[in-house]
Amino acid sequence: MSDTRQPILSVRDLKVQFNIKSDSAWPWSPSRSLKAVNGVSFDLYAGETLGVVGESGCGKSTLARALLNLNPASSGSVVWQGQEMTTASPAQWLSVRKDIQMIFQDPLACLNPRMTVAQIIAEPLRTHHPELSSDAVMLKVRAMMARVGLTAQQINRYPHEFSGGQCQRIGIARALILEPKLIVCDEPVSALDVSIQAQIINLLKALQKEMGLALIFIAHDLAVVRHISHRIMVMYLGRAMELAPKQALYSDPRHPYTQALLSAIPIPDPDLERNKVIQLLQGDLPSPMSPPSGCVFRTRCPKAHAQCTSEVPQLKSSGVATLAACHSA
Repeated sequence: MSDTRQPILSVRDLKVQFNIKSDSAWPWSPSRSLKAVNGVSFDLYAGETLGVVGESGCGKSTLARALLNLNPASSGSVVWQGQEMTTASPAQWLSVRKDIQMIFQDPLACLNPRMTVAQIIAEPLRTHHPELSSDAVMLKVRAMMARVGLTAQQINRYPHEFSGGQCQRIGIARALILEPKLIVCDEPVSALDVSIQAQIINLLKALQKEMGLALIFIAHDLAVVRHISHRIMVMYLGRAMELAPKQALYSDPRHPYTQALLSAIPIPDPDLERNKVIQLLQGDLPSPMSPPSGCVFRTRCPKAHAQCTSEVPQLKSSGVATLAACHSA
């Protein structure tokens, strides 16, 4: 995206850590610190989709929740349209909530089973716009249901009466009913069938174009992220390993971790799939309770050297709009 524009969201050196009680039987044993997010920085522009990928446990969901203050940040800065949010009061956050919404991973678990579709979608309106009449609220609910592919006949049904894909559409409608400027999508298609995944991704892209939304799209699958993102950030053990435009990341990945992830993507051509070289990572993901010194990826990196042990690599420019946290990039 163009650097001449002002970002709507700026994140600088964001850290989120949790104090974990010791397993020791002695009550005076000190607690240990788990650094779930450890110094992540990025900018997000209006109408842009930033994909966030990485292995389970790398801090993607914690990052998403920290951006919305669902998990308070330990340090760092989150600036929303010029306003610092890490020190914002509950009243300030309430005024911002209508502009930043979230779509959760499990489409059924995030819906109240005792509420109808109409009540679920209307809840944000009743919270942020209590001045609206019941008729005005229902008019907006019906219009939003139509936009996400739900029918008016389904308005009084309950979540258990819908499929997973339909429940995710309900969640999307609830997130969009306030006409926000940013939606954080925390693995919104991971629990869905492949065909339904495509429908939800196409729906999000169409709504983004129609409403000018900015999206943060979190997923495990680099193949899925490729279809919706403008830029992609690759995370590993709480840190950002690479941040690059989509075309640059897939055509010329700079970080060894990104290269390994891309090599594991299946190719639909049987001949190409049979002959491709997969870069297998050695060892297991280290514990975030005791991450390696220096570069957190060095214990599994085929290019690791002495500098990686003592010095933490920062996201450095290694091409046009491409950043890679690697001493060998």
